[in-house]
Amino acid sequence: MANKNPEWLDNAIFYEIYPQSFCDSNGDGIGDFNGIIQKLDYIKELGCNAIWMNPCFASPFGDAGYDVSNYYLAAPRYGTNEDLRRLFEEVHKRGMHILLDLVPGHTSTEHKWFKESMKASKNEYTDRYVWTDSIWVEPDGMASLRGISDRDGSCAVNFFSHQPALNYGFYKPDPAKKWQQPMDAPGPKATLEELKNIMRFWLGMGCDGFRVDMAGSLVKHDENGKGTIKLWQNVRGFLDKEFPEAAMVSEWGEPDKSLQGGFHMDFLLHFGPSHYNDLFRCANPFFAASGKGDVFEFVEKYKESYEKSRADSKHMGLICIPSGNHDMDRIARHIKGDNLKLAFAFLLSMPGAPFIYYGDEIGMNYVENLVSVEGGYGRTGSEALYSA
Repeated sequence: MANKNPEWLDNAIFYEIYPQSFCDSNGDGIGDFNGIIQKLDYIKELGCNAIWMNPCFASPFGDAGYDVSNYYLAAPRYGTNEDLRRLFEEVHKRGMHILLDLVPGHTSTEHKWFKESMKASKNEYTDRYVWTDSIWVEPDGMASLRGISDRDGSCAVNFFSHQPALNYGFYKPDPAKKWQQPMDAPGPKATLEELKNIMRFWLGMGCDGFRVDMAGSLVKHDENGKGTIKLWQNVRGFLDKEFPEAAMVSEWGEPDKSLQGGFHMDFLLHFGPSHYNDLFRCANPFFAASGKGDVFEFVEKYKESYEKSRADSKHMGLICIPSGNHDMDRIARHIKGDNLKLAFAFLLSMPGAPFIYYGDEIGMNYVENLVSVEGGYGRTGSEALYSA
């Protein structure tokens, strides 16, 4: 049976909120859930009827919340679980929908799962992460943490060194490397079931689905994404049974894979083969006033992705082109004035649901020369405070 998009996605226009810098309701210098509630009428007046909110779970904020320390607890800086539930309710009162940002591929080193996995004695979390069986062996093709506990082994990390990789198994484990567990081993299966529990918890609280961070990266040594596609098909089966109206948007950048896995939408990414930034962020963006930009490679890749996304009638979905996000320069850093209006005319009229990064609707610029905050580095200038 074909994937059926939730009906509300047919006319969805998303507004992406970076919660720590969007709207501060209590004067502590950090945005919060109540601040978002205060701005819901403004967001709706813009014409947006859906929200993607960046990670809002408990975290040490070494990577702006993409390093989760408790998936079941709202970050206290933003409010309580009940405040978040109230945000869901206020969104729904206005006929809008909201997606949470889900980070399934790694946690913070401060997560209790990781602290337990570091112990030398075997326990239920020993295989929750990708560990080698010797401190002298690093995981193939991945950076790692090593020498941090009594456990003899190195733990793979997905990006920053404080983001240990959760274990969903290897698509084709090397028999000579016993630490490479297959997808159906007890550890990977437990990780997958816990992912479902997390989704079940927040969907039960009232969120309308998830934007999934690094969705294509879960299964390691994955041949053409086959293992990760299978994993998400398993999740899709769970959602279809328990939460059929839950929307799933992937940060994958390969629509033919993500849609086959059961996602309703996939982003064109600012990295990889999409040539998305040829339009907005490069030496000579296509939409910039210089007129020197080249759109050819983008068009060719977009056509290829579009055709793939519709090649199988069982797995049809949407390709989304965002105005920007927390990971890239503000669009107004490169495109100004009427050219910016043209860029938005393009973004809002292409197939797929539009995604507007907060502040882009007023031409909010990149703030130059800011000191990195909470793992922002070059991204920090795109995450400056919007309103108080």
